[in-house]
Amino acid sequence: MSVTLTESAARHITHFIDKRGKGIGIRLGLKTSGCSGMAYKLEFVDQALDDDLVFDSHGVKVVIDQKSLVYLDGTELDFVREGLNEGFKFNNPNAKNQCGCGESFNM
Repeated sequence: MSVTLTESAARHITHFIDKRGKGIGIRLGLKTSGCSGMAYKLEFVDQALDDDLVFDSHGVKVVIDQKSLVYLDGTELDFVREGLNEGFKFNNPNAKNQCGCGESFNM
């Protein structure tokens, strides 16, 4: 079981951790939201909790709680630029459908 980052995502996260001046990586999780039911949440993490799972990808720690890993196993987080837009893109093999606006998904 694992979650990975692309090199582009790792560089972007590392840049913001450096600007922030602290942190060990990012926390990836889920929340109930949107028209399809679930949405991703990302936040900086300064310290992992005892029951967290920690994956290292391109030198960045990805911290996930055990409940979320069931839905996120195999996910690759990318950072993409498309025209004038840029942001994180979740390549989750477990997602069955995604809403039209791209904010949420279901399993």
